Amino acid sequence: MDLGDWRSRINDLDNQILNLLNQRAEAALHIGDLKRRQEAPHYVPEREAEILARLTARNPGPLPTETIVAVWSEILSGCRALEQPLTIAYLGPPATFTHQAALQRFGSAAGYAPTRNVADVFDDVERGRVDYGVVPVENTTEGAVNVTLDRLTESEALICGELYLDITQHLLTHAAELRDVKKVLSHPQGLAQCRAWLREHLPEAATEEVSSTAAAAEIAAGDRTVAAIASDLAARLYGVPILRARIEDNPHNSTRFLVIGMRPVGASGRDKTSFLFAMRNEPGTLYRILEPCARLGLNLTKIESRPAKRRAWEYVIFVDMEGHRDTDPVAAALREIGTRTLFLKVLGSYPAG
Repeated sequence: MDLGDWRSRINDLDNQILNLLNQRAEAALHIGDLKRRQEAPHYVPEREAEILARLTARNPGPLPTETIVAVWSEILSGCRALEQPLTIAYLGPPATFTHQAALQRFGSAAGYAPTRNVADVFDDVERGRVDYGVVPVENTTEGAVNVTLDRLTESEALICGELYLDITQHLLTHAAELRDVKKVLSHPQGLAQCRAWLREHLPEAATEEVSSTAAAAEIAAGDRTVAAIASDLAARLYGVPILRARIEDNPHNSTRFLVIGMRPVGASGRDKTSFLFAMRNEPGTLYRILEPCARLGLNLTKIESRPAKRRAWEYVIFVDMEGHRDTDPVAAALREIGTRTLFLKVLGSYPAG
C-alpha cells in the first residue's frame, strides 16, 4: 500500500470511529433519562474508573496507556454532558495547575467556576452552587497544602476522587533576555519549587508572591520587566512567551489533587479511604489506634498531622488507607479505630488515582 492507500484506510477508520462515538452518545442519552427518572447521580466516579481500568488493561498497543486514558476521558466528558452538564469549582483564575487538574479529570465538556481561594471551592460545593470541586492537597516538593487539610477537618464535603498532575514550571515573560527580568512573580509554592534555579540564573531579580501562577502570568503579560513562574497553559491563555522551560528544581515534581462533592462514592475495586482522628497525647497512643490496620492487612499510604487549633500541642491526624469503607476489613478497622480515638471522621472512599 502506498501513502494514498493508507490515508484512505485512515479515512474509513475515522468514519467508523465517528459512527461508534455517536452510538455511544445515544446510549448515554438513554442512560441519562433513566437516571433522571430514578433520581440517580449523573456522575458516578467508580463507574468511570472501572471503564478506564478495563480499557487500559485490554489495550494491545501501539497507543500508550496515557493516550487511551486521555482520549476516553474526553469521550466520557462529552457523554456525561449529554446526560447532565457538570459545573466544577477550582482555585482560579483560569490556567492554574488546579484548573489543569480539573480539566484532566472532567474534560472540556464540563463547566468551570474559578474561585479566589481553596476555602471558596469548599463553600461552593457545600452550598450546591457547583457539582464538584478540585483542590490541591500535597506536593512532592513542598509537602501538604495545609489550607485544604484544615477545610477537610470542618467541611461536610466528601472526598470523591484523587488525581496526580506532573508540575512543570516555566519562566514566562516578554523580556528578550534573562538580564532584562527585574521581578519574578508566582504562587508561593511556584517560587519555592524553583528556588535553586532562581538563585543560579536570576540572583538579582526580586521575587514576589501572588495568589496564583495564573495571576502572575496575567501581570507579566502587561510588563516586559516582569516574569511569571507558571504553566504552559498559562503561557497560551495569557499570551506570554516561555523564555525558559522546565525550571522546577525537582524533575519529578508532582501535585496530588482531591475531587470533593456531597455524595458518597461506591467501590470501584481499587479504592482509598481517607479519615482523620484526634487522640490523647500519651505514649503509644498512635500505635494502638492504627494497630487494627496492620492486623487486618490494610496498607496506609499517608499519615499527616495538623494542629487541632483548640488547645496547644494537640493534633489531628490525617490517614489515607487502601480499600473502600464498605468492604469488610476497612469497615472493621474503622469501627475499632473509632473506639480508640477522641474523635473520628471518615472523609470519603474513592477510586485511587
